[in-house]
This record gives sequence, C-alpha cells and structure tokens, in this order.
Amino acid sequence: MIKKEEVYKIGVINKPHGIKGEVSFTFNDDIFDRVECDYLVLLLDGILVPFFIEEYRFRSDDVALVKFEGIETAERARMLTNVEVYFPKKYMDEQDEITSWNFFTGFQVEDIHHGCLGEIVAVDDSTMNVLFVIEKDGDELLLPAHEEFIIDLDRENRVLKVDIPDGLLE
Repeated sequence: MIKKEEVYKIGVINKPHGIKGEVSFTFNDDIFDRVECDYLVLLLDGILVPFFIEEYRFRSDDVALVKFEGIETAERARMLTNVEVYFPKKYMDEQDEITSWNFFTGFQVEDIHHGCLGEIVAVDDSTMNVLFVIEKDGDELLLPAHEEFIIDLDRENRVLKVDIPDGLLE
C-alpha cells in the first residue's frame, strides 16, 4: 500500500482526450519526464493507486497527454477526471542532482540561529518566488526556497540545515 508520505502531488487529470483512453494531465512538476519511473500514482477514493504509463507527449509547458495501461476507452478515462496525480519520492531520492523543490517535502528544517523550524509540508510555487510551507506545532511558516539559504542537506535523516537572514522570520 502506498502511503501519502511516500509521494508528492505533481498535478491533476483534466479530462479524456480522444477515444482510446488518453487523458489530459496538468502538472506543476515535470519530474515524470526527467526521472526513470514507469508509473504515476493517482488518488482514487482516498487510496493511492499506481498507474503504469504506456506513453505520453507534451501538449504545452504544463499539460501532457498520457495513456495509462488498462485504460482503453474514453469512458474509462472519464473516470479519472479531476483525479490528483502524485509522484513517488523514492525515485527523487535516487537522483544525484536535485531538480525540484518538491524533493524537500517531508524534510525537517533547522536554522543555525533559531533551531528547528518544523517540517516542510508543501512547496508553494504559485508565485514567482517559490516558498517552503513549514509546519510546527500547528503553526505555519513560509520560507523562501533559495539555494543561498541552504547550508547542509542530510538526505538520510531528511534534514535541511539553513541560515536564514535576520528579520525574515518576523
């Protein structure tokens, strides 16, 4: 069984495309194109289910047309409309180079001056400045995701050590 902490959201299925089971997929991270992984995880009725990719092609910078194995008709594809799409984190962990800020979801953030800031629960890339959404004891903190703030990265223990400029946390 796939657990929520093992994946992160990369998009949503829009609607069927054509009559052979292909779907339109809007994504905010093209990690599925950059990393060797032959499936995506879809959230169906609260359960994370892997769907193997038969083929895909890009329609624009943030939309791809995807054909999943076992989805052969427009009617079957229609059942996936508005379904959230996730990517398995384990394939990101195997990369030498980090290519997405979403990699850090689930990491604890420790500042060298302020100590533990909490856990990165999401990445907000809806604006020009990407932000880490950090949660600690029910409080939410937004921290700019900038390489110059990062001092150390402990992949094994999932800890991100940062040096935040004075005044940024206030």
